[in-house]
Amino acid sequence: MDSDGNSAADVATTEQRFFNRELSWLAFNQRVLAEACNTDYPLLERLRFLSISGSNLDEFLMVRVAGLAGQVRRHIEETSIDGRTPSQQLAEIHEKVVELERSQQDIRRDLEKLLLEQGIAIAGNGRLNAAEERWLSDYFLTHIMPVITPQAIDPAHPFPFVSNQGMGILLPLLRIADNAQVMEMVLVPAALPRFVRIPGARAPWIAIEDLICRNAALLFPGFRVAGRGVFRVLRDSDIELEEDAEDLVRYFRTAIQRRRRGKVIMLQLQGEFDPGAEKLLRDHLGLDYAIVIKTAGLIGISGLSAIVDEDRPDLKFEPFSSRYPERILEHDGDCFAAIREKDIVIHHPYESFEVVVDFLRQAAQDPDVVAIKQTLYRAGKQSAVIAALIAAAEAGKSVTAVVELKARFDEEQNLLWASQLERAGVQVIYGFVDWKTHAKEGDSYRTYCHFGTGNHHPVTARTYTDLSFFTADPRLARDAGAVFNFITGYVEPKRTELLWIAPHGLRKKLYACIDQEIANAEAGKPAAIWAKLNALTDSQLIERFYRASQAGVEISLVIRGICCLRPGVPGMSENIMVKSIIGRFLEHSRIWAFANGARLPSRRTKVFISSADGMNRNFDRRVELLVQIVNPTVHDQVLDQVMLANLLDTERSWLLSPDGTYTRAEKGEVPFNVHRYFMTNPSLSGRGAALTSGRKVPKLTLRRGAA
Repeated sequence: MDSDGNSAADVATTEQRFFNRELSWLAFNQRVLAEACNTDYPLLERLRFLSISGSNLDEFLMVRVAGLAGQVRRHIEETSIDGRTPSQQLAEIHEKVVELERSQQDIRRDLEKLLLEQGIAIAGNGRLNAAEERWLSDYFLTHIMPVITPQAIDPAHPFPFVSNQGMGILLPLLRIADNAQVMEMVLVPAALPRFVRIPGARAPWIAIEDLICRNAALLFPGFRVAGRGVFRVLRDSDIELEEDAEDLVRYFRTAIQRRRRGKVIMLQLQGEFDPGAEKLLRDHLGLDYAIVIKTAGLIGISGLSAIVDEDRPDLKFEPFSSRYPERILEHDGDCFAAIREKDIVIHHPYESFEVVVDFLRQAAQDPDVVAIKQTLYRAGKQSAVIAALIAAAEAGKSVTAVVELKARFDEEQNLLWASQLERAGVQVIYGFVDWKTHAKEGDSYRTYCHFGTGNHHPVTARTYTDLSFFTADPRLARDAGAVFNFITGYVEPKRTELLWIAPHGLRKKLYACIDQEIANAEAGKPAAIWAKLNALTDSQLIERFYRASQAGVEISLVIRGICCLRPGVPGMSENIMVKSIIGRFLEHSRIWAFANGARLPSRRTKVFISSADGMNRNFDRRVELLVQIVNPTVHDQVLDQVMLANLLDTERSWLLSPDGTYTRAEKGEVPFNVHRYFMTNPSLSGRGAALTSGRKVPKLTLRRGAA
C-alpha cells in the first residue's frame, strides 16, 4: 500500500501492467532463434530453427510492422496496450529487428562452420574447385540464363517493379570497348531455387544470387563487372477488410493482387553495396518508415530451409511416425462405431491426423450419411479433406463448407479450394466479413461431431500439437448445429449446453469461471487456473487474471508466443506463472482448466478445449468455440496428460520474468521433456483395450515433476 492506501495494482501505469505486443513477439522469435544454438538438437535441425526465425520475422514485418507504419503515415495516434504510440513502437521495433538480424548472421556463420566439418558447404567465393565451377557454369547457361532478364537502369529504361520478397542484383559495369559505365539490374525470379546443390559427396550448396554473380561475365559479354549489390524487398502484405464489400470473393482477389505491390517495409542490402546503386534503390523504392538493413551475411535467412533437405539423416531428428488410434482399429477402422461406443480425443501429431481424414472419407462413403457441415481455415495445397468433401458432394450428400478467406497468406489457396468445392456442388459460405469462422469441423448426421484446435493442413498437422475431439454426445450435436446456423444464417443461439461461441458468450463464460475461482479463494477453498494458449494480449482478460491473482488464485499459464501479461509483480500478479515451450513440435492446442473447489488436477476440474487464443480479435471479432469436456476418459487425458505434461516440462520451457525477459527453465534432477513423453507414451483415450494389456502410461504428478 502507498500513503493513500492504494495497492501496487492500483497505481501501476499501463506500461507497468502490460508488455508491448510487438516487442513480446520479437522476444518469442528470439526464443525460436535460440533453438538454433541448442546443442541438444542435430545440426540440420538447428539450421531449420534459424530458417524458421527468418520466415517468422518476414511475416511479422510484412503484417504487424507494416500496419504500424500505415498508422504513422495516416497520423493515427492510437496507443498500444502498454501506452506506446505507433511511432514509438516502430522506433523500438527497428532497433530490436536490427539486433535480431545481427544475431541471425552470427548464428548462421557458426552453423556454417559446423556444417562444413560434416561435409556440407554453403559455398562462397573461393570455396569451389575447378570441376565444381565448370558444373556451375553449365548449370547457369542451361537453367538460369534463359530465365533471368537483365535490365539497364537509365533514363530510357524505367526502374522495374520489385515484388514482395523479391530479390535483385545491381551490377555496375564498365564497357571494355570505351570504358563507359552502365548500371544493370537482374531480378531473381521466384521460380528459381533459393540454393543450388552441386552434385557430389562434398555437398556444396550455393545461393542463387552468388551463382548469378559468379557467372555475370557470361551474362554481360564485352563488359567488366565493377561491383555487385544484392538486395531484397519486403512489402506491406496485410489485407484490410472492407465491411461493406459487395462481393467478398472479388474483393479478396483484388486485395491479394494489391498485396504484391504494397509499400516497402524493409530493404536488405548485402555486402559492400555500391553507393550509387544504394542511392538508386532508395530513390525509387519509397522507403518512408521502412527498415533498411545492411549485412555482410546472407539475406533471406528463411531460404536456408532448402539446405535442411540435404540427405543426412544423421544430422536430423530420428524419424517419428504418428500412431493410429487403437480404439478405431479395434472397430475395424470404423470411426463412427468407435465414437458411438465412447467419446475419443486424438492428440496430434503424436496420433495421426489421418483419423480426421478417415472420419470424413467414411462420412462421404456411408450411404446413411446425408449431410456434412465443416469449416475450413487452412487446408494446405494438397488437401485430403477437400477431396473427401468433394467426394461426398458428388455422392449426392448435402455438404456445407464455411471457408475463411482471411487466413493470412493462405487466402489465395482458400479461394482456389472454394471454387473447386462449388464446382462439385458444395454449398460454400464465406463466413462473416469481420468475424473469423474458426470452429474447425463438424459432421452433423445423427450425433457425430468433431471439434479441433488445429487447421486441416497436411504439413502443419505433422508438427503442430493439437487436439481432435470426437463425440456422439447429443448435447454437443445440438450445439454444433446452432453454431452452423449462426455462421450461415446469422441465427444467434439462444442457449447452448456444452459449447460457447465467440463473439457471443465465450468471453462471458471464461469470466464466469475465473470469477468462480475468485469466489472459491475468498471462501478459503482451493482455487487455481491452468491455461494453455498461443497468445495472450486481451487487456480485459489479463485484468481478470490480475484480479484473480490478488484474491489468491494460483494461475499457471503456458503461452507459446506473445504474452502481454506481466507475471510475478507483488500486489498485482504474484500468483501468476507464465512459461513458453519451444521445441521439436509447435504447441498449438488451447486448453482451459478451472479447479472448481478442489485441488488441481482432479475429477472436479472444469476442462475446456478451444479454437480461441486470449486475444481481443478472437473474443470479439471472430467466430470461435469453447467446448467443455465432460467425458471422464477424455477429461483425464486433456487434464492429467496434455495439460500437466506441459506444466511439468523442464527441457523445452522458458519462464517469463516480471521485467519481460525469458530464461530457460532449470532442467532439475529429473529432466522432463513434454515432446519426448508423448512420442514414447500412448494416449489414454486412443488406446482402448490396449491399455489393459500393453505398457502402462507413466503417471504424471505435480509433486514428482517427471514421468
